[in-house]
Amino acid sequence: MDVSRIGDRLFGWIIVLVILLQAMREWAGVEWVSLPLLVSLLVIVAIMALRASKGGLIFLGVCLVLTIALAFNNEDWQEILSGALIKAGFLASFFSALSILRNAASSSPAMSKSGAFLAAQPPGRRYISLSFGSQIFALLLNFGAIQLLGTLALSSAKSEPDERVRAIRTRRMLLAIQRGFISALTWSPMAFSTAMAVATIPGISWMGIAMPGLVSSVLLLGTGWALDTIFKPRPQGGPRLRRSSGLHWTVLLPLVALLVIIMVPVLSIEVMFGIRIVGVVLLVVPILSIIWMLIQQKDAFAVGQTLLSYVHKELPAFRSDLLLLMTAGYIGVVGAALLVPMMADAGIDLTIIPGWFLLIALVWIMPVMGQVGSNPILTLSLVAPMLPDAAAFGLDPRAFGVAMLCGWALTGLTSPFTATNILVGRFGDIPVVDVGRVWNRSYFFIAVTLLCLWTLVFAYWVV
Repeated sequence: MDVSRIGDRLFGWIIVLVILLQAMREWAGVEWVSLPLLVSLLVIVAIMALRASKGGLIFLGVCLVLTIALAFNNEDWQEILSGALIKAGFLASFFSALSILRNAASSSPAMSKSGAFLAAQPPGRRYISLSFGSQIFALLLNFGAIQLLGTLALSSAKSEPDERVRAIRTRRMLLAIQRGFISALTWSPMAFSTAMAVATIPGISWMGIAMPGLVSSVLLLGTGWALDTIFKPRPQGGPRLRRSSGLHWTVLLPLVALLVIIMVPVLSIEVMFGIRIVGVVLLVVPILSIIWMLIQQKDAFAVGQTLLSYVHKELPAFRSDLLLLMTAGYIGVVGAALLVPMMADAGIDLTIIPGWFLLIALVWIMPVMGQVGSNPILTLSLVAPMLPDAAAFGLDPRAFGVAMLCGWALTGLTSPFTATNILVGRFGDIPVVDVGRVWNRSYFFIAVTLLCLWTLVFAYWVV
């Protein structure tokens, strides 16, 4: 066995250890896990650094510079650095735990049939079917939802002989999928957006932001459906005949059942035991995923081999993604620890800003930063610690969470550096910058206006 394969297997098993340690920290609140957790994370970083790309090395270099700067400027630098590293480890473990669910879902024939049924809907129902379906698939597959439904959408569009109509249909279907996906970012308990908001903004929980997040989601879905309905092109020569997919709506029942099976225990544990939903997901989702694999394969040995392949091959293949996630979280925490004292020394007091203006700024800051390449994780990690106490504005901290989750969703819609736009650009065969700035331009300005208004309504009239 060569050294690289040994390194891959070591990396995979340490990631599994990190998931378990993070889960123990969330469930039992034991502090002794912090030391082995920090050691494990340092080993992971070292392994990633040895085989990092040029971009990854740049991010690691920024982390190193910020670490040195913090050590020279803050007496509590060791505590801050350990907290930043644990935050980075949380991101790695959350991503890896959810990837087990994606692994189980991707091999399920029921998922493919559900996606094919949504993509084969007639024009009057196709947009809403795909956008709503994309939101549901996002809970299970994350970005895999765009990959699955995008592939099925292209396959469905190929049946159209008219090239112009085929291009229009492809665009509408891809936008429905993308807009449905980003609408889940405002409330989904298995999205990085809500996980980061709960972990970073003091005083909020998933249960506290879920309902206003669902309203944000409805606004995003409704805006997309309205624009598609009002401005959809009318085919010349009357309606076109569509080939039936041969699938009945009942193919969606396994998808609904799966969501219930996942959501009920996750939400019940948070309510009954007060464990943060991000901690519940770390343990419950992998267990349910393994049970799902056993139901599908009906062979414990085969499932064991699948899990070994996941640890030995799939997790190491995510090294670059994990490096991006971990460094973004680390840079945000350490950068905020450096900026907050600098702002205080400069006499910058955010409490003099009107609360309504700050909330609108929070909605806008992520999509604006996304245009210059800032990852939403980095922006949230950097901005949240600099926010004053919400009570200073007469606000509930949930208002900050709702605003920043709206901004996160809009970033996934417009930033050419996000996976959503990259995937849609690839499927639509257009430059990635055109996805946000051409295809989604009108939708963005309407959506951001509605979301700003909803954020203010929630902050001042609902809470």
